[in-house]
Amino acid sequence: MRVLVDSSVWIDYFRAGRHAKELEELLDDNRVVTNDLVLAELVPSLHLKRQARLIELLRELEREPLLPDWDEVVRLQITCLRHGINGVGIPDLLIAQHAMQHGLQLMARDGHFRQLARYAPLQLHLSEH
Repeated sequence: MRVLVDSSVWIDYFRAGRHAKELEELLDDNRVVTNDLVLAELVPSLHLKRQARLIELLRELEREPLLPDWDEVVRLQITCLRHGINGVGIPDLLIAQHAMQHGLQLMARDGHFRQLARYAPLQLHLSEH
């Protein structure tokens, strides 16, 4: 299954963090998908750090179009609020909605995605390491 990798995991990867090996395996298997929102979160900082080649590599990943279903985003926000999942921003709700819309697993470090997956059809890519 294809995996949408959230910016939190990419940042961990760039720092050779806990998920680096797992993300490398997904990249080797050509299972990683991105979207314009994730790129918009990553590229500015990489640009300031003069990481042109890394930006180019990120832009070469398979990219699913970001077509927000705003009614679904609102439903996800209501679900979060109803279940005490506070502080989830619109960008993360768009990431979750995008993963569900395209039948992607989501790989993220943010705990609110794990909470949300208990109440919404969000498939998480769970660490095997």
